[in-house]
Amino acid sequence: MRSCFQIKRGSCISRVLTDEKSTVTATDEEMDHIGILSVDPGLEPHKDHFKYRVRRYADQVKLFQKHEGGLEEFAKGYLKFGFNREEGGIVYREWAPAAQEAQLIGDFNGWDSTYHKMEKDEFGVWSIKIPDSSGNPGIPHNSRVKFRFKHGNGIWVDRIPAWIKYASVDPTRFAAPYDGVYWDPPSSERYQFKHSRPPKPVAPRIYEAHVGMSSSEPRVNSYREFADNVLPRIRANNYNTVQLMAVMEHSYYASFGYHVTNFFAVSSRSGNPEDLKYLIDKAHALGLQVLMDVVHSHASNNVTDGLNGFDVGQRSQDSYFHTGEQGYHKLWDSRLFNYANWEVLRFLLSNLRWWIEEFKFDGFRFDGVTSMLYHHHGINMAFTGDYHEYFSVATDVDAVVYLMLANSLIHNILPDATVVAEDVSGMPGLGRPVSEGGIGFDYRMAMAIPDKWINYLKNKIDEEWSMNEISGTLTNRRYSEKCISYAESHDQAIVGDKTIAFFLMDKEMYSGMSCLTEATPTVERGIALHKMIHFITMALGGEGYLNFMGNEFGHPEWIDFPREGNGWSYEKCRRQWDLVDTEHLRYKFMNAFDRAMNLLDEKYPFLSSTKQIVSSTNEEDKVIVFERGDLVFVFNFHPENTYDGYKVGCDLPGKYRVALDSDALEFGGHGRVGHDVDHFTSPEGIPGVPETNLNNRPNSFKVLSPSRTCVVYYRVDESKEGIYGDSVGSGNETLAAEVVDEKVEFEELASADDDNVGPTKILSGREVEEETVEEETGEISSDD
Repeated sequence: MRSCFQIKRGSCISRVLTDEKSTVTATDEEMDHIGILSVDPGLEPHKDHFKYRVRRYADQVKLFQKHEGGLEEFAKGYLKFGFNREEGGIVYREWAPAAQEAQLIGDFNGWDSTYHKMEKDEFGVWSIKIPDSSGNPGIPHNSRVKFRFKHGNGIWVDRIPAWIKYASVDPTRFAAPYDGVYWDPPSSERYQFKHSRPPKPVAPRIYEAHVGMSSSEPRVNSYREFADNVLPRIRANNYNTVQLMAVMEHSYYASFGYHVTNFFAVSSRSGNPEDLKYLIDKAHALGLQVLMDVVHSHASNNVTDGLNGFDVGQRSQDSYFHTGEQGYHKLWDSRLFNYANWEVLRFLLSNLRWWIEEFKFDGFRFDGVTSMLYHHHGINMAFTGDYHEYFSVATDVDAVVYLMLANSLIHNILPDATVVAEDVSGMPGLGRPVSEGGIGFDYRMAMAIPDKWINYLKNKIDEEWSMNEISGTLTNRRYSEKCISYAESHDQAIVGDKTIAFFLMDKEMYSGMSCLTEATPTVERGIALHKMIHFITMALGGEGYLNFMGNEFGHPEWIDFPREGNGWSYEKCRRQWDLVDTEHLRYKFMNAFDRAMNLLDEKYPFLSSTKQIVSSTNEEDKVIVFERGDLVFVFNFHPENTYDGYKVGCDLPGKYRVALDSDALEFGGHGRVGHDVDHFTSPEGIPGVPETNLNNRPNSFKVLSPSRTCVVYYRVDESKEGIYGDSVGSGNETLAAEVVDEKVEFEELASADDDNVGPTKILSGREVEEETVEEETGEISSDD
């Protein structure tokens, strides 16, 4: 019997996961212990649900082992499907079980399918081999190709191959359809990676970016321009991770990349696959991990240039998508995958491996996970946290199993991968390992936080801000499941809404941002609160942090992609880097503070610390005091009151100094806090009796807390004072020196030779000096 997929162990099969005839099952003994129930005993009433989905996952893994050689082998579908070089020619395979006939057409045969008819096997896979001619490939590199097939009513249709690795469109023709492109460059044109992946950061500080709109000019930016001009900015601001949006091809630019048409193809607007590899390699050279915003929750509804075009009169078993209403997302106008289908699993899992293996991505941010987890897709659902909302007949177990398989695959082939889920529902176990019965993500997005800030900015005056509510929102996350916090992302910047800076300062951003004139009260308030909002979100909101491109310096205005409503203009589909580069504009202050707060985590890794204690949320004073790691944070949100000798609690006794001060002159503040002051602690209450302490803290020290400022204090290690000096912490002096040198460092990074750029190349003077001291003393700092 001829198989559609030649592998080491048997032939491929095409069946749904729910095949009741399968005899490959997990044993009851394997279901006895589900680790997540020990982590959260409150899940015990839903043990049967967990047993069911864990069994489904285990059964599927065993089926892969029996029929495909295992999960990792199964996810190499791109080595067989689509176009691949095999001995003596190019073989093209396509899964289209409902097609009656099929042909391959393209530039190579003058779009005449007479001699290139395809054959179908018993699994619904069509194939054809195009032999080499005189030593040359039968299909030239970079030439157009399409899959032509006849469906049940006898009509022939042309579609882009589902596994195509590149797709392009004629830019001179309005609304022209995309064409599939055979991409197999000669070795002389194929990009060769020069740099290894950087190590996984203990806490990701993520810079979310859209390559196309990263130019300062009103046009689509390229991968190479982003690599050369924007990556150095990201590194200079001390981010350790880049998250790229809109990488997979999408025919409608204004979809922000979320209506994917071609899952294995890079977006041709910004360049070709080799250009994207150049970008990722340069990021690695700068010590930056690169995450991809992957969209497996739905697919574009487009027929002529998208995967939806294969869904012609097919049953659910024969399609990438569910049939009828089940296969359509009414709010997104897109198609929904049938995660129970064998070939859909092959397609999606292979897609993940493709981006990791071929382009060296370091992980993914999964978009629209809430839509995947539930049959209702989260539409008109206000999740309250009741566990019955997560574990019921509304749960899409097929999708849950797919996500478990996806996370297992990613971490098996790349143990240092970072995988983030965009989920608004808060499903328990989403961020726990698959081995415990969890879904396996490393982090989830803390999506309630930006909503809270926007609500405050829209609906509350400063005096109405609740310290308890702010603190509660920032700390409201599941124990043992890590979160990525963010104050605002691209969602808050898309046309129709405003960035935080624009909410705070609005029209005065056009007239009041020059340092050559005195700041207005609106601008003073705006810059102060912009720093505080972003920093408290970072410091208290999660185990990682995310910022969207431009928000670090308070980018004004919104994002408006070319569309009919704006005359297809690119005017607001860009980033105005000149605002932060212009020395006399106040945007530089917000950018400098962003750089400094990232540097603070680099010096004193508080994001990765499990020690997080909010000791005071004083509603009258409008002050929040908390500890993260061994740092003490004091946020004064009061619009007028400055407190001198304000007592703050802490854990460890000793001497404290300022590590970071938002009121420093270099951050656009007034310089009211003394940075050369030693703060000595005093014991509070009876040792070992928390209720007698100050806010349940055994020690305290007194500080100056000006209105609308945040100040961080670090405990001085007096045994090392003579060796290490004051580190980051003698006020902002060390931090400030690095911030002032930011432009110089950025220019050095931007002009650096790729072959010589690496994580050690970009160390600042501070870090080089510390490395030298470490060699002399034999000490290892926390930076390492």
